[in-house]
Amino acid sequence: MKPIKYRPFTLFLCFALIIFILFAPHFLIRPKIDELIDKVFEKEIQWKGIITVRDYPRLDVSTGYKYSWITNKIKEFERNNPGVFIEFKPLDPELGHIEIEESINTNSYPDIAPIGANTEIISKGVLEPLDKYLTEEEIDKYKENAIAAVKKDNKIWGIPYMMETYCLFLNLDIFNERGVDPPREGIWTYEEFLEKLKQLTYDKNGDGKVDISGFNSYIGPNSYSTWGILLSDGGEIIDQKGKTYRFYGEEAVSGLKKLVDLKLLHKVTPESFGNNSSMKAWRSFAVDKEIAVYPAKTSNMSILKVLSNRGKGFNFGVANYPIGKAGLPVLPGNTVTAYGIFKQEDKKKLEMCLKFLRHLVDDESGESLYNQGVFPAKKNVGKIYREDKIMGRLEKEIDYSGTIGHDLKWKLIDDILQNQIKIALKGEKTPEEAIKAAKENIEGKLIR
Repeated sequence: MKPIKYRPFTLFLCFALIIFILFAPHFLIRPKIDELIDKVFEKEIQWKGIITVRDYPRLDVSTGYKYSWITNKIKEFERNNPGVFIEFKPLDPELGHIEIEESINTNSYPDIAPIGANTEIISKGVLEPLDKYLTEEEIDKYKENAIAAVKKDNKIWGIPYMMETYCLFLNLDIFNERGVDPPREGIWTYEEFLEKLKQLTYDKNGDGKVDISGFNSYIGPNSYSTWGILLSDGGEIIDQKGKTYRFYGEEAVSGLKKLVDLKLLHKVTPESFGNNSSMKAWRSFAVDKEIAVYPAKTSNMSILKVLSNRGKGFNFGVANYPIGKAGLPVLPGNTVTAYGIFKQEDKKKLEMCLKFLRHLVDDESGESLYNQGVFPAKKNVGKIYREDKIMGRLEKEIDYSGTIGHDLKWKLIDDILQNQIKIALKGEKTPEEAIKAAKENIEGKLIR
């Protein structure tokens, strides 16, 4: 058999066909793969860089740590967003608001920080308006008073995370030791409240000096723990409709007199009441166990629970403020924790900051707020204190309470009024004189 001879052209065609079969898929498919990869990375990594975040400590009962919640959320976010790093720095619980003010004044503010309902910060023009980035569905998830706290000039300037209010904490061990019944379901009149405080104030070691006092608290700006007594006879600080100062007249004088009389007339408080620091006042109750009744934010419950878990606490309960002439227990108001985004030049970074905030305040975070003794700002999270009657009632009432400090001149009002309350508690002015001085000073400065 003769060998088959191929013409040169036929050999060329065969060689070309083999080359095409081997390499055509690479050239045809590779561009599509590269395009797909580019799209994936463009979607996943919209922006890369560092986002600076400031926040206050928030003690979590489940961990016993102050920053476990936010550090866990940061780790989750960084893991899901490669190339994005969150630089977190804590704020001092006492001086944090001053730190934020200083950072604004020196143009060194972070990307994200808690702004609460602080209209003074909102009015400085350093925050990004967020309403154009939020859908109607997102906004509708929040409670009305939570959104109202971060709204000004029909724009939303922050994303609410939680709400809290004030209540009375009871050292039930002292109640039991003295044979005093706590108020049933946390409800008591001012007269019942006063009578029990007298019974709970006593000399424990027999040295002729009072060791245990019925009541104690801290008086100072940004602290409203005694205002449930101050407003119990129907007084109000701000007329919410007219936005005018209203804490004067018979109701205001009567409320302040009740507070002053606890110390100067009935002697059911330590001598330091009105003069001590917030840390010393709280320590007298939570650590030294020298106080039977202490008003504080509901978030302080997490501190008491952690102390109990570590064997350093005591049996405690929660009660409403005593009922005065107003006819109902008065909540001093609610405080809203909301996070704002400070001015950004890079729109992509702004979008990433917003993405982080959405992650920070997601529904899962809202459902675990009972670990911090606070309440969700979102309606769709539902009630988280179903098994705690008193906290459940506070959770219901907080939905209808006003927000403390949601007024442009609030800092001025707060500083002046708190100072006059302290002067009255020292006995340097009568309640009438203190109320009059506060009114004249506040109205004089508001008019200017």
